[in-house]
Amino acid sequence: MSLQSQKHLFKISEDVTYLNTASFSPAFKSVEAAGIAAIKRKSSPELKQASDLFEPVIALRKLFAQIIDEDDYNRVVTIPSVSYGMANVANNISLKSGDEILIVEEQFPSNYYIWESLAKEYKAKIVTVNQPKNAEDWNALILKAIKPKTALVAIGHLHWANGIVFDLKAIREKTKQHGSLLVIDGSQSIGALPFSVKDIQPDALVCAGYKWLFGPYGCAYAYYGPYFDNGKPIEQNWANRLGSEDLAGLTQYQSQYKPKASRYAMGESGSFIYVKMQTAALQEILKIDKIQFQNYCHSISENTLKSLSEIGFASNNPEVRAKHLFGIKIPSSVDIDLLKKVLKSNNIHLSFRGKYMRVSCHIFNTEAHFKKLYDVINSVVNG
Repeated sequence: MSLQSQKHLFKISEDVTYLNTASFSPAFKSVEAAGIAAIKRKSSPELKQASDLFEPVIALRKLFAQIIDEDDYNRVVTIPSVSYGMANVANNISLKSGDEILIVEEQFPSNYYIWESLAKEYKAKIVTVNQPKNAEDWNALILKAIKPKTALVAIGHLHWANGIVFDLKAIREKTKQHGSLLVIDGSQSIGALPFSVKDIQPDALVCAGYKWLFGPYGCAYAYYGPYFDNGKPIEQNWANRLGSEDLAGLTQYQSQYKPKASRYAMGESGSFIYVKMQTAALQEILKIDKIQFQNYCHSISENTLKSLSEIGFASNNPEVRAKHLFGIKIPSSVDIDLLKKVLKSNNIHLSFRGKYMRVSCHIFNTEAHFKKLYDVINSVVNG
């Protein structure tokens, strides 16, 4: 059975065309309800138990582990942001002068600044693989750029601005040949594209939780592979130490961390409100078959993208990009400021990235939203 629109799971107004999940997701009704219930419980502190700091977090980690096809929840951890997760990675990498860190053109800042800093520290080199004229050739250029001096490949599952999908499996194989680490930013893909840790075997995967995983702003997740099992976290909080569940014995200071990724948890990771909202969100995401989701996004956008191409607004071949997130190039003859103004006045919400519109859709969107997008754009072009 194919996936159908699930608008009823959200409270988005009928007059709103929201095509911007890649920036911020709306809330499922169930996530809103979980957050409100958690806030109300704050008024009854006597109901809190010590176990509330730990058991709900373990349940949440198990849900995320399931989403990324990882059997061991101790390999995943909740964190506050992608930059936090990447900082833990960088804190446990030593480079040699002349080593190379491979990234792609116009990578998101949270997956760039940390490597720029690391490269300066060790006198290493950032190697950027630019997008070629034919997007189909990008993966081949990335594979060619992975060489004996490549110490680390830091890349998204797809490009955050245009949706071009990177061949992570082929990249992983090439990094193994040269003993390079593979660190993936899954912020624009986990929860929307099929992904398996077992299949890709990255050294680390970090992703935001407020986009395609529908959590509140200020939450994220990370997977850390065996390379990081004995690493040093960027903060020293009490909860990531072995035996911290015994609150009465906290001053019996413990030198050992909890196993595997648990050592990289942030302080106060047991947030009573966030954890409840994140748990409700991941439960909703697990109900959605990712292949069916991609097919649904394609089915509601395909005709509009063909119509837009006929008036000069081109998008990449669906075979090389994701269906839930894609870039539409704006013709040079179009006044972008006017286009933004008209879209806003018609309550159409999306992102602009340079000469591109970034469109991102989900199960609350329908083909009617894309038809409206075309009609408004066409009015700007043809009056």
